[in-house]
Amino acid sequence: MQPPSERLEQPDAWGTSRVSRLFPGWWLAHADLHNHTWLSDGAGDPRLAFGSMRAAGLDVAALTDHSRWASVFLDLRKAPGWTGIDGRAWRQTIALAEAANADGEFVALHGFEWSHAAFGHMNVWDSERFTDPLRSAPTMGRFWRWLERSGSDGLAGFNHPGTGRLRFANFGYRPGLAQRLVSLELFNKLEDYLLKDTDRGGQSPLNQCLNAGWRVGLLGVTDEHGADWGHPEGKGRAGLWLRELTRAGVLDALRSRRFFASRVKGLRLDAALTSLAAGGSGERARMGTAVAHPGGPARLEVDLDREAWRGRRLLLQVLRPGDRLPTLAATLEVDLADPEGPVAALELDLDAADGNWVVVRVTDPAEPADPRATGDWARQGRAIAYTSPFWLEPRP
Repeated sequence: MQPPSERLEQPDAWGTSRVSRLFPGWWLAHADLHNHTWLSDGAGDPRLAFGSMRAAGLDVAALTDHSRWASVFLDLRKAPGWTGIDGRAWRQTIALAEAANADGEFVALHGFEWSHAAFGHMNVWDSERFTDPLRSAPTMGRFWRWLERSGSDGLAGFNHPGTGRLRFANFGYRPGLAQRLVSLELFNKLEDYLLKDTDRGGQSPLNQCLNAGWRVGLLGVTDEHGADWGHPEGKGRAGLWLRELTRAGVLDALRSRRFFASRVKGLRLDAALTSLAAGGSGERARMGTAVAHPGGPARLEVDLDREAWRGRRLLLQVLRPGDRLPTLAATLEVDLADPEGPVAALELDLDAADGNWVVVRVTDPAEPADPRATGDWARQGRAIAYTSPFWLEPRP
């Protein structure tokens, strides 16, 4: 077995350096945290899933089969399939993750996807137990209470937001879960969820979730239901910033929101925000963290690279809170010509009175924008990555 950080010190499977140029001593791991097998409604053998994802170049992967209504069978018969996982399938998922996990080489997590047609779907990772909507219906509150009763049992995230018409009871905030609810999927399969339902007058899920008070990081996932886990192009995935490639390191990255959403393989994205105002922190803060900033000037730095895209022109947008859509606070053009050149940087005024979160979006202007995009959004091109938010705090 390799030492926990040795694999991360080498370029990734697509030739891109994993080394952070903003925060020395941290490395990039590529992850996919949402996958299915025939234990629920997937097409593939769960015994092959982790091996497929490791062979595809991923460093971290999770199996999260649907938990729907298998409890109706009360373990009296084999239930996995369209009904979702039962106790037997849950134990098998844990066993497969344990067998595939090799700290320093590949991290495998077990999980389940709580799947409710009206409220939406949520992943829970690394928990001892599972539940399904038959145990926790008919309200969202019963599922919240199940999570709260389990104390530190597992981390959770919002999946493909907006596919359930009630949107997690309008993203109603639960202070007791503030630390354990860690993510919001913005890329799922081939879709970008930033503008979900906005063409019909609805709120952007990103805007709605963050404005409700949740401090979540932003994920990309394949939500794979086929049998070629990790291999398809163009589907979502995540980049995690780690000290070491271990299960503990991965869970710490999730708790710390130290990750970004991507829809291309081999992308490195890191970002730092520094308050330049009197009374501000004056220190670089990484995505997913709070920044002491009383208002006024701040510097945003973005480290972006992909070996296959040398010479490519991309756009960075700074997203801030809005009423229905995020506000486009600034746009910066970047060129990936020289991986050793200075990182992209801009200065802008930020005030927590306008909302406490800041997200960086990366787009390719040579590719068509989301068909739901209008105005300035339509001119930015196709989204390829999102950083997790920064949160502005007016006082240290």
